[in-house]
Amino acid sequence: MSNVDESEAERINRNLTELLGELRVAIPGVQVLFAFLLTVPFSQRFASVGPFERDVYLVTLLLTAIASALLIAPSAYHRIEFRLGDRPHIVVVAHRLTLAGFAFLALAMTGAVLLITRYLFSVTTTIVVVSLVFAMFATLWCLLPLGRRRAVRRSSRASTPSPGEPGASPR
Repeated sequence: MSNVDESEAERINRNLTELLGELRVAIPGVQVLFAFLLTVPFSQRFASVGPFERDVYLVTLLLTAIASALLIAPSAYHRIEFRLGDRPHIVVVAHRLTLAGFAFLALAMTGAVLLITRYLFSVTTTIVVVSLVFAMFATLWCLLPLGRRRAVRRSSRASTPSPGEPGASPR
């Protein structure tokens, strides 16, 4: 929760610090997934997979590379713009890159689950498991936060008096 007494510069600095902290949590996960995917083709059993599994592998590898690039980009962006006094812009761009990175990471992780379940289990099991994994990411990383965001905005609008109402401040 933000402090109402903080200045705009303090708020921007706090936002950037929080965002970089969140990235410190996400980046190791994408790096582990990427490392795993880089080793897969060198396994002796990879030669025996079919075209579908190879395609899923390639797409998952690319999704992971994109997620890595997007999630690491805010740090590079900040470093290149360091001491230019452009933190408000950096925070906006880093926020967007991070959200896109999370989306690609969710797709990459779902792809990894698809690759493994398709290799080990039946088509039916694969469809059920991958659908549940995708639904989990969509719910936890998107639907719940967006629902809460909408509720908070509705609540703040309902508690803010309209112009002309008692308690409304002049503009």
